[in-house]
Amino acid sequence: MVDFIRKRANNDILSGLTVALALVPEAVAFAFVAGVDPMVGLHAAFIIGLITSIFGGRPGMISGATGALAVVMVSLVAEGNSMGASGEDLGLYYLFATVILMGIIQAAVGFLKLGKFVRLIPHPVMMGFVNGLAIVIFLSQLGMFKEQVNGQSQWLQGYSLLIMAGFVALTMAIMHFLPMINKKLPEALIAIAVVSAIIIVGKLDVTTVGSFIKDGGGTGLKGGLPKFQFDIFNKVPLSIETLKFIGPYAIILAAIGLIESLMTLNLIDELTETRGHSNRECIAQGGANIITGLFGGMGGCAMIGQSIINIKSGGRTRVSGIVAAIALLFFILFASNLIEQIPIAALVGVMFMVVIGTFAWSSFRILHKIPLSDALVLVSVSVLTVLFDLAIAVVAGIIISALVFAWENAKRIRARKHYLEDGTKVYEIWGPLFFGSIQAFKSKFSVNDDPDKVIIDFIESRVSDHSALEALFQLVEKYHAVGKHVRIRHLSEECQYLMKKASPTLANAIEKSIDDPRYHVMAQVNDLV
Repeated sequence: MVDFIRKRANNDILSGLTVALALVPEAVAFAFVAGVDPMVGLHAAFIIGLITSIFGGRPGMISGATGALAVVMVSLVAEGNSMGASGEDLGLYYLFATVILMGIIQAAVGFLKLGKFVRLIPHPVMMGFVNGLAIVIFLSQLGMFKEQVNGQSQWLQGYSLLIMAGFVALTMAIMHFLPMINKKLPEALIAIAVVSAIIIVGKLDVTTVGSFIKDGGGTGLKGGLPKFQFDIFNKVPLSIETLKFIGPYAIILAAIGLIESLMTLNLIDELTETRGHSNRECIAQGGANIITGLFGGMGGCAMIGQSIINIKSGGRTRVSGIVAAIALLFFILFASNLIEQIPIAALVGVMFMVVIGTFAWSSFRILHKIPLSDALVLVSVSVLTVLFDLAIAVVAGIIISALVFAWENAKRIRARKHYLEDGTKVYEIWGPLFFGSIQAFKSKFSVNDDPDKVIIDFIESRVSDHSALEALFQLVEKYHAVGKHVRIRHLSEECQYLMKKASPTLANAIEKSIDDPRYHVMAQVNDLV
């Protein structure tokens, strides 16, 4: 038992250190995307990573500043800056205020226990999400193959391109073949160390973390502890106008952050064959963003790339995330010079291996085997994730899946017809009665040709929504208009309640003397649910 605990602790510590190294360039890059100082991204990565690792609902999941949020923040910061004087950086403070409001929204979702609705995300949407994110991560790394020439960003060429590609390939090769020799060694950390040592000893002129930051307009990684931003309350007025400005941004950021976090949580659940707690994760993400906004961070959410690096490196407990966050702060405070010497090629190689491990390659194999609608959803979510963002892609995928589901169920409504000894005609309804199936339901009846007594039996059906109630009301009215007597049988207690509440006409048509034992069982189950 002691050996197992020691082994687990070693795995978590080593994986946490690996993740911390990968967090640095990502946080810096996303800060540049959002148009803010690199330290704003690094402080967000530390604060969010630490808080979610301690209080989050998914041990082993890594959170920090992400590109999906940074893309939305660009216009927020730019528009905020335009409201103030030149050099005032008013957009930065509007960003902090928006992140705080974003966190409040996310925490509210968790307290209201709405995180469970992530279960409604179909598997094709999940696969499309994974594939789309893998492509986005891959495309984000291509920018590392550029250099600044006379203030212009250009693709690497000739010797520079060969050196960059060579070390990326070397990093990937070490990570691929090292586990074949010894699975206990942290392949990502060793790959970064080996490539860094070769470049430093050989004094090769390549892009490093330090030069990458300076090319982006930064001054380096030197910084201190996050400080409470008192200026937020001085520069951002507490008014309706401010809420109108930051409110939409906060809602969008909260939605993207929660969707990415909860879907990453589900993915890690599948990889580790364990189960996280979605509502707890929502609260932790919300609390983390509130605090990071107050202390000068750009906000963030779960990071699928770093989370997979952590899991693949052996990180399974909260220790790995805590180590990653603390190590990141240590790098910022004491080891910035060493971190600045790490070649970008090594980190790109690590991320490319993450892309390979993230992409659901099995989707190519099953694409022609699954229903056409599911294949359409999978491809659509992947494409929309790349073209727009995660929130739009996932919502679109869910809508498409829901419409397909509604259409398929609408075709399942059936009516079996027979006559009783006294001449009464019985319609036994099969399948769900809801907005999508009411037209097919109405077509089953022949009001003018039916006998004077009609029974509509719902023993194998269920009235699901207001459209179904309205269809029943109209049908009963038609029978009454031609002087015929209609009874509705075997409705669940919930359906009876809705019908009695909707119309006295429907209430009078309900047959309350039930002799079928299955009805009572179903009613009891409905009460329990």
